[in-house]
Amino acid sequence: MPTTDHALNIEIDRREASPIYLQICERFKAAIAAGHLKPGDRVPALRALATQLNTARGTVEMAYNVLVDEGYLQMRGAAGTFVSTSLPGAVTPARTSRGRADAPRTKRAQADTDIGNDAKPLRPGLPALDAFPRKVWSRLVAYRARGGDPATLSYPDPSGYRPLRERIATYLGLSRGVECVPEQVFVTNGYRATLELILRGFAKPGDRAWFEEPGYLLARNFLVDAGMRLVPVPVDHEGLDVDTARALYDDARFAFVTPSHQSPLGVTLSLARRMKLLDWASRAGSWIVEDDYDSEFRYVGRPLPALKSLDRDDRVIYCGTFSKVLFPGLRLSYVVAPERAVARFGQITKSMNAGSPYLYQAAVADFIAQGHFARHLKRMRALYAERRMLLMNAILTAFGDRVSIELPTGGMHLVAIFHAGRDGPIDDTAMAARAREAGLAVLALSAWYLNARAKHALRGIVVGFANVADAAEAARLAGMLRRAYDG
Repeated sequence: MPTTDHALNIEIDRREASPIYLQICERFKAAIAAGHLKPGDRVPALRALATQLNTARGTVEMAYNVLVDEGYLQMRGAAGTFVSTSLPGAVTPARTSRGRADAPRTKRAQADTDIGNDAKPLRPGLPALDAFPRKVWSRLVAYRARGGDPATLSYPDPSGYRPLRERIATYLGLSRGVECVPEQVFVTNGYRATLELILRGFAKPGDRAWFEEPGYLLARNFLVDAGMRLVPVPVDHEGLDVDTARALYDDARFAFVTPSHQSPLGVTLSLARRMKLLDWASRAGSWIVEDDYDSEFRYVGRPLPALKSLDRDDRVIYCGTFSKVLFPGLRLSYVVAPERAVARFGQITKSMNAGSPYLYQAAVADFIAQGHFARHLKRMRALYAERRMLLMNAILTAFGDRVSIELPTGGMHLVAIFHAGRDGPIDDTAMAARAREAGLAVLALSAWYLNARAKHALRGIVVGFANVADAAEAARLAGMLRRAYDG
């Protein structure tokens, strides 16, 4: 359904000394504070509001420009003007001091990593929702819903919709160099469900696992909760330091890695270390869990082959997701099981859940088969390459020599590393908390370390760039980050 302008009754008093455009600004701010206008609501067009107020269009435009500059409104081109989803702190009813006082207290670790489940600006890992081909997707879903296939009403296959498993196997062979058959592909309800499947298939109580330091914090938290004993292994410009890992604990049962685009630092695991890692797994009889979460987005050269493509002893468990390349609401991920574990994985999936919903799985299979997936990835690579530059330049302009950014060759996020000040390292957790309070979904870099307070932990922020629409928005968001930095 098309978005409609939110009904708004604005009155101005021409007897007031305050200029009309400032009165309009104050009326909007009051409506937002009272909850009459909510984040994401579309406000009247310039011409419509000018007609309603019997004033010049330029007066309304001046007011809107002020509200945009102050962070209350967002202009989205032909789509219209909307109430910002990242409003300044303490302007909505939900952000009153009483609301904060009554909120239950949480652990510091949870606060440091909590960015919520909505699409707030700069959220790492969130794809460009404004660029997703909604019409094509809606048509494919509607086609499947109208098709009358009994599978739409029955229980889905716990291992995944067979045609989707076939499409994934073909795609991985062509784009990632992963040779597998559909029977090895298991569709899950997200990466956490993938990890649960792997642990139930291979892990034993008290198992130790190598884990990148810093590393993907959501996976880390899940593994720790599941009872896995993690061995933090340092990451440098070549990725996971395998020699150090072996010196720390050579008999680890697992190695959890992000070799194509390390999370969060963005480095690529070098070929020499890939071979060392594979050799270790083969000799020790251990398992390598390869999280290939956003390798489709590479801006220099072609996407790199997966670590699994080099695996000759079937020791790599390959994991992928549609959350980063399509949209996270799908809740669709997948794992390529080792051949020897196919039967075991099949048994476990039957006991874990009733499978992912047929409708979305079938629509994704059609999306791939009809060529939309390949075209979408091509468009997103070009778009993200542009947006990463916009945000990087805006942050460097706002912060000057206070931060450094290594331009990533791939992925969907940037890491801005803070330089130590006169009083020592910057408290990135406090800075990130202030940014989240202002409505930005950023994370402190130190939170990605098992020991966030260790001296070797870098200080900075991890920010997503996929949804930064233009240079003006990039500059505004960078300004909000700088204000959070300044405290």
